Amino acid sequence: MTMNKEHTTAQNMQAVNTEYIKFERYPDYKDSGVEWLDKVPEHWEVASLGSLMELKSNKNKPDLQVLSVYREYGVILKDSRDDNHNATSLDTSNYKAVEPGDLVVNKMKAWQGSMGISPYRGIVSPAYITCKITSEKTTPSFLHQLLRCHSYIGEYNRISYGIRVGQWDMHYEDFKQVPVLIPPIEEQTRIATFLDHKTALIDKAIAQKERLIGLLQERRQVLIHRAVTRGLDPDVPMKDSGVEWIGEVPGHWGVRPLRYLGKCQNGVSKGAEYFGSGFPFVSYSDVYKNIALPEQIDGLAMSSDSDRELYSVEEGDVFFTRTSEVVEETGLASTCLRTIKDATFAGFLIRFRPKKGFLFKGFSKYYFRSRTHREFFTKEMNLVIRASLSQELLKRMPVLLPPIREQKQIAEFLDSKCNEIYAATSRTKEQILKLKELKTTLIDAAVTGKVKV
Repeated sequence: MTMNKEHTTAQNMQAVNTEYIKFERYPDYKDSGVEWLDKVPEHWEVASLGSLMELKSNKNKPDLQVLSVYREYGVILKDSRDDNHNATSLDTSNYKAVEPGDLVVNKMKAWQGSMGISPYRGIVSPAYITCKITSEKTTPSFLHQLLRCHSYIGEYNRISYGIRVGQWDMHYEDFKQVPVLIPPIEEQTRIATFLDHKTALIDKAIAQKERLIGLLQERRQVLIHRAVTRGLDPDVPMKDSGVEWIGEVPGHWGVRPLRYLGKCQNGVSKGAEYFGSGFPFVSYSDVYKNIALPEQIDGLAMSSDSDRELYSVEEGDVFFTRTSEVVEETGLASTCLRTIKDATFAGFLIRFRPKKGFLFKGFSKYYFRSRTHREFFTKEMNLVIRASLSQELLKRMPVLLPPIREQKQIAEFLDSKCNEIYAATSRTKEQILKLKELKTTLIDAAVTGKVKV
């Protein structure tokens, strides 16, 4: 099924790409008079954006639905997405009213392409630029694509100002001077219709690729869960583990609470002046993002000799995130596969150091990051204010113990399978990137007249 999905989306990408290559150019071109637009079709007009619209700032419409502007989508209903973390004011009487067909611009993120023609009636943040399109020379659908294309985003970047990139501001006086390409109306309609169709095909291919990545990650989790709780022999005799959420395990495996397998230690807690220089320092992020600690870590801390002894980072150690606002980010584990000389670790981590002979580091890497023990933490963790993993709770966690030789076999098996999945995932991500680049190129070429559609 995975290969079929990869083949289907590859065909979609190839089909769109082939059609793009076949496009003709217009018979005659002229100098646009604008360096970054270069030559444009001879029969197209060029006018300033300000000549097509007027600034508007209608307010006192608090009962209208709140809209937002995304660089990926343009103007959308704010409540339609759960990844918009900008809080809506309790008093929206100062918000600007927007009608369908109005242009809405997030002037702080125009350099990212955060603007669009609104398909909705609603209100937007008073920080946005809102304009009514007054000219009949342009259609909303064409103007929407034109103003959001790659070439134009480069111009918004040039006319936006600020000290920090995330806070660059574009002034309306500069924005209204931006040159706009104006093909004949019927041609605008044809271009917009073409782009709606082609970008829908590309978006569909991207969505298929993203679902494939999800399936690959789910397969990885299933493989790990099965291997670390059932082993590799499907015919091995099973026994009740004595732990409800684990169920049956191979009859020759042991099950022991973590407290009997090694020692736990919270990380170092110091003031800000302690960090930024000195010796290697394992951060919360190093553990949160990685199933195994990176051999080269970026963090530094001015640790003392006693710190480096008490909070050392040695081969076989397993580090757990111990606090977060959500349970999903707490109890995530990362195993140290090779001692990091002179390193210490953060106070928001717990180090578990196994006794010799109980756990092979390669098995620990998969076992403690698997969903097996996540169910235990989810049920038992303190969620009063923040999700918090205590040493006492960690020590109560049941640990499955195959013989060391079998642990090594399981680790080798999972390394091989997970590497295959990682390679397939990387391939798919590269294909998604190419599809997004194709979409950007296609839109830009069509709306600036580089190709005839």
